[in-house]
Amino acid sequence: MTSIYDFTVKLADGTDLPLENYRGKPFVIVNTAMNCGLAPQFKELQSMHENGLDVLGVPCNQFLNQEPTTNEEMTETCEKNFGVTFPLTQKDYVNGRRTMPLFQFLKEQQPGSFGREIKWNFTKFLIDADGRVIRRYAPKTSPGKILSDLPESN
Repeated sequence: MTSIYDFTVKLADGTDLPLENYRGKPFVIVNTAMNCGLAPQFKELQSMHENGLDVLGVPCNQFLNQEPTTNEEMTETCEKNFGVTFPLTQKDYVNGRRTMPLFQFLKEQQPGSFGREIKWNFTKFLIDADGRVIRRYAPKTSPGKILSDLPESN
């Protein structure tokens, strides 16, 4: 069986980030787009990241061309406009035949209420400290809701 820890993603700067680095702690994976009406969620995601919940952003340009810039411009804009310091991957696909393997896995683990496809930007997945994909959140769900769903640590 494939584990979340088997994946490595390519960060916007071209370096590899093995998800093995997140072993033993909960984290959130979210598809992002800086020109989306939901982009203010970046600030809440950043706040969660600053308070100890790791966040991994996966920029995607599949929804109305809302992430049209280069990886470098995207990273700079997210940092400048939203204070983002959590890692952002290179732009990738979350639906269709070119879907990145990580999102294929996430959608298999948590198909969603209306099928597997990602419906819009800022779909969020909560992964627990054991690497299980325990919840999928709709784009409009506030990132703060994720905090109330974190399992209590012993």
